[in-house]
Amino acid sequence: MTDDSDRYHRQSLLPGFGAFGQHRLSRSTALVLGCGALGSVAADLLARAGVGHLVIVDRDFVELSNLQRQVLFDEQDATDMLPKAEAAKRRLQAVNSSIRITAIVDDINHTNIEKISNGADVIIDGLDNFETRYLANDLAVKKTVPYVYGAAVGTTGMAFTILPRSDGQSPWESSSQGNLATACLRCLFEEMPAPGTTPTCDTVGVISAAVGMVANVQVAEALKILTGNFHKVNRSLLNFDVWENDILQLNADATFQSGNCPCCRHRSFEFLGGQQGSSAVSLCGRNAVQLRHKQGGAVLDLESIADRVREEADIVTNEFMLRMNVRHHDREYEISLFKDGRAIIKGTDDVTAARSLYSKFIGS
Repeated sequence: MTDDSDRYHRQSLLPGFGAFGQHRLSRSTALVLGCGALGSVAADLLARAGVGHLVIVDRDFVELSNLQRQVLFDEQDATDMLPKAEAAKRRLQAVNSSIRITAIVDDINHTNIEKISNGADVIIDGLDNFETRYLANDLAVKKTVPYVYGAAVGTTGMAFTILPRSDGQSPWESSSQGNLATACLRCLFEEMPAPGTTPTCDTVGVISAAVGMVANVQVAEALKILTGNFHKVNRSLLNFDVWENDILQLNADATFQSGNCPCCRHRSFEFLGGQQGSSAVSLCGRNAVQLRHKQGGAVLDLESIADRVREEADIVTNEFMLRMNVRHHDREYEISLFKDGRAIIKGTDDVTAARSLYSKFIGS
């Protein structure tokens, strides 16, 4: 096995990193929420960089369509239908046997995220829906843990680093550069988008280059945090389109200073407490799960959703509901979506599988 000083020599040469930064990194824990496109790239880079403990959480298993952009998996993983978290652990343990890797195969929700996050020094967003991102944001603010948001769909990507405000005792609030706390996700997007209003990779596609750009930015930000370089953290929301050659950075400081955020200013953790988001129940004897969104008021435009998913599903609509028949992991499912965001998913009594289908074909 190669000596660690040799393994990490190239990054230890960097200003602001050095042997001390590498030592800090080796004693840190990074939590990767979701090991799909973003999460697999981020986990790979963090493992190679030498993060001491890498925790990877994902509810899904590998399929052939993942291989276009999810860099940790191969065709045998898809054939064996390995859980993504376990497949990632096997691959990364072979890449770097000197670090500790924990794989958790589970659905991330308000009942388990606090336990999952115990000991984390940074949270990396590899998620596929806004509800779980708002949950992660609640957790980050409540526990004062940095959270690196990221998203990629189509040819576009976004990234933003959150250093939560607390009582002024966090290392980024008491640094020699002053208070470096940033806006949180709800400062930027106060309300969660209504179900079906945001595109997903399964309905509009995604280019792997956009995924790679976002995940590489996320890891760069995580390395700044884990080595104590909080003053180097980007305080802007990065937004780009790799196909149209557009790059935009939006300064979030003004929003942070003047905002009235329910999460980081008023310490209201509605998603973490289960008051917001979705609830699910398996329908006895029907091989179906009902998902009900607790965010009220939104009336879905079923026709626009139908137009977006028509290439991936057989669609029937009327003025009250949309019904789609979809194929996923070589199984057939029927999704009935109502105007209030409620859905009945037939073909499974597994709540985790139902949530995954909702995220993939409807979104948020």
